[in-house]
Amino acid sequence: MKNGKLIVFSAPSGSGKTTLVNHLLNQDIPLGFSISATSRKPRGKEENGKDYYFLSEDVFREKINEDAFIEYEEVYKGTFYGTLKSEFNRLWGDGKHVLFDIDVKGGLNIKAQYPEETFAVFVKSPSLKVLEKRLRDRATESEDKIQQRLDKSASEFKFSKDFDIILINDDLEKAKGEVVRLVKKFLSS
Repeated sequence: MKNGKLIVFSAPSGSGKTTLVNHLLNQDIPLGFSISATSRKPRGKEENGKDYYFLSEDVFREKINEDAFIEYEEVYKGTFYGTLKSEFNRLWGDGKHVLFDIDVKGGLNIKAQYPEETFAVFVKSPSLKVLEKRLRDRATESEDKIQQRLDKSASEFKFSKDFDIILINDDLEKAKGEVVRLVKKFLSS
């Protein structure tokens, strides 16, 4: 596969996008996970090269200067996220379509660069109250970080209209079935 299709999942933190992406990766669909690079520290049991490529802020900036990213963003001051060009090559070389678990602006950036090849899904929690509970239940971040993520969520919701579909994740099992159906439909088109 020279160039496969791109499946983008974006959402505010705590919406369940990572759970849905992991579910898709366990299906019999030729998908490969695009590992994002970040300058933040690992959380919980996250592993370098599996969950993210964890880079120092200086190394991340060097890669920006080397034009190594398809897209990147400084999501929070001093905290960068981005998609390395090498991820496309790695996954397409393995004969897989590229599956992204990526922030809203990054997802729209990929959609803008590859409009015909990209299916962009915005995952939304039923309410901000549910989103806040999910973030607190993670117990992986400080109160300041939780507030920062909640504030950012409000602005991210405004971009949902620019995605191909908005999936409200109020019933996880239903949402899992729906994403499998939608992705298979897109890949067969």
